[in-house]
Amino acid sequence: MACAQALESRPLHVIEVLADKDSRYKIAGEKKPEIMVKAGEQILLRVTARKGKSWNRDGSIHGFSLLRAKDRSKVPGWDLLLRPGTQEFPMTAPDETGEYIVVCTVICSEEHEGMFMRFVVTP
Repeated sequence: MACAQALESRPLHVIEVLADKDSRYKIAGEKKPEIMVKAGEQILLRVTARKGKSWNRDGSIHGFSLLRAKDRSKVPGWDLLLRPGTQEFPMTAPDETGEYIVVCTVICSEEHEGMFMRFVVTP
């Protein structure tokens, strides 16, 4: 029981990302945005999305999908559609350590292909 209580008392890792109108992911204070988490860590992904030049019919203006860097396969549960404004997603970091890539899955502008960032899972 003490082990479960110790886990609950840990502060939640909040990650704030801007999915901007220029078809770029941004993190305050970082020139090249990168997310670093521990394997299996509970996180709160807080994403603010600003509308680019185009969007999906369902109203989503950007996407946030996590792919394994080695083979670009999707990580289950990490395929998010973003609407205008700020959204919060309680997530669990992958258990597999290594490098991943976050990509936008909504064609948000002509610069859409450049909307990606590194995501690193450490032991």
